Amino acid sequence: MDTGLRTGTAAGRWVITACVLGSGMAMLDNTVVTIALPRIAEDLGAGFAGLQWTVNGYTLTLAGLILLGGSLGDRFGRRRIFVTGAVWFALASLLCGLAPSVEVLAAARALQGVGGALLTPGSLALISASFHGADRAAAIGAWSGLGGVAGALGPFVGGTLVEWSWRAVFLINLPLAAVVVAVAVRHVPESRDPDAAHRLDVPGSVLAVAGLALLTWAGTAAGSGASPGLQVWGAGVAGVAALVAFALVERRSRSPLVPPELFTGTGDAGDGRRFTGANVVTVAVYAALGLLFVLLAVQLQIVAGFSPLLAGTATLPVTVLMLLLSARAGRLATRTGPAPLVTGGLLLAAAGMLLASRIGPGAGWFTDVLPATALVGLGLSAAVAPLTTAVLDAAADRHAGVASGVNNAIARAAGLLAVAAVPAIAGIRGDAPADPASFGPGFTVAMTIGAGLLAVGAALAAALLRGRPASPVAAPPA
Repeated sequence: MDTGLRTGTAAGRWVITACVLGSGMAMLDNTVVTIALPRIAEDLGAGFAGLQWTVNGYTLTLAGLILLGGSLGDRFGRRRIFVTGAVWFALASLLCGLAPSVEVLAAARALQGVGGALLTPGSLALISASFHGADRAAAIGAWSGLGGVAGALGPFVGGTLVEWSWRAVFLINLPLAAVVVAVAVRHVPESRDPDAAHRLDVPGSVLAVAGLALLTWAGTAAGSGASPGLQVWGAGVAGVAALVAFALVERRSRSPLVPPELFTGTGDAGDGRRFTGANVVTVAVYAALGLLFVLLAVQLQIVAGFSPLLAGTATLPVTVLMLLLSARAGRLATRTGPAPLVTGGLLLAAAGMLLASRIGPGAGWFTDVLPATALVGLGLSAAVAPLTTAVLDAAADRHAGVASGVNNAIARAAGLLAVAAVPAIAGIRGDAPADPASFGPGFTVAMTIGAGLLAVGAALAAALLRGRPASPVAAPPA
């Protein structure tokens, strides 16, 4: 339903406020949790596997259910699902803040991810449904810009809270969620899609979550002991089988979470080859970034001796540079095509990760951290917006929303699986958080692997994103 709201009115500002606070709460929580990991390990006696599940429990359910969350909003009401997600997120945050053990914390984080999957897609959907024309573009710009500001403030807020208590990182969500719910219920108009599918793809959602969960468990378990046993290999094989079954279910479903034609380019769906290529590059990019953002915060605190606040500011250059430069890179890509910017940007980011691999005992913020994260920030500023544009341009207009959602879910799943599997490959074992001498060498190997992933992504972008997307066949008139 088109409510005809205007961005300059009080009603319009209330909608933007609710949506920015809702999406910002979910984004900030995941950002600041990485800063809190060493304190969580110390307080709860957690090994590295416990810390992996603290991060991955949230990402697992978020990645697996975010597309279903968007479908629920379209069918049952976007505001209703948005408010439900905010309440769910707050209750799960309370459980996280009171968790007596790392096992309870990981389970609560998984519940938190369910709330995030309801909350996150509804934020942008509410703006799209509440505004139209130039006001919609302005509202999305405000939502994106204020979200960037929240991302820039996150390290300071998170570091300050962790200095006091890691539990405050979660408990701060309760008053924020209360404001989100109050504003949304009072000021945000309800909307839904009258053409939304009447059947939800529950089997697809179950298989996606099961496959990701089994692969995550296998990767995490492989790093908690000596050599992987039969259970670990069995879980890995079962996870792959579940994801293959997911792909088969999507091909047969009348209302798939992931329309197969996006990847095949069948009919008027768009350029399937280009859409597939852009998402393959996305996997490489976000797998590397997952490693960087999780492991760097731990390395700086337990090996380099940084405070939580100082460690939290390590990735601030990435956020600031992307805020300043991403829009310009997006405009430039309309003239050059995405390949040159994505390729060059990812190579620059790979160089930054190689520099980050040298961060160790006695590292300085300005001499060691800043050069590495600034290079990563410059590279991502050049690559991310053109890569996202390549995804959307490869899909027909009628698939723009689901194409963006699929790309978002793929990015989160890539980070999830990288954080689960790569530390074991790098030699980071279960007692690593309590042993700087063990964690440091593993961090160096993991950053080198991350740099390799970015280099592979650059090569794939050069090969798969050349030129312009094929024009989709025009849809017949309704």
